[in-house]
Formats: sequence, structure tokens, C-alpha cells
Amino acid sequence: MPDATSLAAVQLSIKLAFSATLILLLAGTPVAWWIARSRSRLRIPVRAMVALPLVLPPSVLGFYLLVAMGPHGPIGTLTQALGMGTLAFSFHGLLIGSVIYSLPFVVQPLINAFESLGDAPLEAAATLRASPLDAFWSVALPLSSNGYLTGAVMGFAHTLGEFGVVLMIGGNIPDQTRVISVQIYDHVEALEYAQAHQLAGGMLAFSFCVLLVLHALQSRRGSAS
Repeated sequence: MPDATSLAAVQLSIKLAFSATLILLLAGTPVAWWIARSRSRLRIPVRAMVALPLVLPPSVLGFYLLVAMGPHGPIGTLTQALGMGTLAFSFHGLLIGSVIYSLPFVVQPLINAFESLGDAPLEAAATLRASPLDAFWSVALPLSSNGYLTGAVMGFAHTLGEFGVVLMIGGNIPDQTRVISVQIYDHVEALEYAQAHQLAGGMLAFSFCVLLVLHALQSRRGSAS
């Protein structure tokens, strides 16, 4: 049975993953829609920026976020002026880092879903005098549910298992920034392999179940369509 410290890390990780996924689904929807539907020349650079965390080492991203959130960085200067202190080594700092690092895992499935719609459903909605917003909510959103499901599952799972970015930004503060991956690292450093096996095995089982359920749902939706 995991000890109290490990359970606290699990609870914090779930809270972080849920919060980051919710933010990404809300904020990522207009970004993904614009990338999928826009004809602007900025579309390609913006899409590349969204995908940047896929190829950027977590330590590099974490370092620049730490500098930005520090007392002399632009974000840190702003938050201190607002009386909020600095976001580095805090849960909110972890949340910002997780949102940025998991961005492509949520936004890219939404882009793919919106691109696969084509113009016909939206043109049909327009002929029925539906406004662009009505067409999005009543036509595009339901038809893109598979993309939302994929993005939500991948974003949650990716945030839950992140190590490099969260360690760089949040450090290792119990009940504040110590997530599952950092707790496993602590157990290994202390040669507590039994406790490390419990958390690592749980993460392995969770990751497999997530992918299994995701592929099963996608297969069922594909068969139904």
C-alpha cells in the first residue's frame, strides 16, 4: 500500500493533469479551429509553435519557463507587481508549464478533427441560415467529438507522467509541487525500490489502460460511422 507521501503525490498529479487538460480543451479549441480553417500565411508558423514541445527537450522548455517566471523574468516581474509573488516553485507555475508542454497533445487531435470536416457540413449549415457560431456548436463540435476525446485522454495522460518540465519549474516541494514522477525519482534515489515499483507499476498500468480504452472507443466510432 502506498505511503501518505506517495498518495499526496498521486492526488496532486491528478489535480494538475485535470486542470491542465481542461484549460487546453477550452483555450486550444479556438487555436485549433483557426489553424484548421484559416488561409493566413501565419498558419504554418503558428502550427509549428504549437508542435514545438514535441521536439524541444523538457529541460530546455523548463529552463526558459523558470527564467520567465523568476523574479527578474517578464512573467515574474508582472506577478510581483500584482502582489502575487513569483510562480516558480508553485502549483500555478506547474500548471502553466504543463499546459505549454502538453499543448500539441491536445491541440493536434483537434486540428486533425476540424480539418477532416471539410467544407460541406458548414456550407449546409450556412444554407439553413445558421451563424458561424451556431454552425460550430451544432455541426462542427459534434462531428469532432472523436478529436476531443483523443485530445483529452492524451493531454491528461501526458501531463500525469511528465517529469523534466515539472521538476525544473516546481522543484520537489511536498504537497505543493511533488508529483508522481518526482516521487518515483525520490524513491529510487533513496533505494526504496518497493515504493518506486508501486508507483511506477501503477503508472504503467494506467498508461496501458488509457491507450486500450482510447483505441477501443476509436474503433467503435469508426465502425459506427
